[in-house]
Amino acid sequence: MSKKIDLKIMPEYFDPVARRVKTFEIRKNDRDYQVGDVLRLREFDGVSYTGRLVRVIVTYITDYAQRDGYVVMSIRRKETRDETN
Repeated sequence: MSKKIDLKIMPEYFDPVARRVKTFEIRKNDRDYQVGDVLRLREFDGVSYTGRLVRVIVTYITDYAQRDGYVVMSIRRKETRDETN
C-alpha cells in the first residue's frame, strides 16, 4: 500500500524538482520507501519552511552503488488534477 510522506527539501533541490528537471531523490531509506508512494516535498531554507510544496510519485527505487541504507528513487511530478493527494 502506498504512503504519503512529508519530506524537507532545500531550495537548490526544490526548484529543479518543481521545474521537472530533477527526476530523482537520494534519501536514507528510513521510511521504507516503495514504488507508488507520494512524497510531499516541502521547501525548507535551513531555518523554516517557505510554504512551497511539490508532490511527486515514486516510480522506481534502487540502492545500486549507494551508501548503506540509502536509495535512489525515480520520481515524477503529480499532475495538478491529482494534487489533492
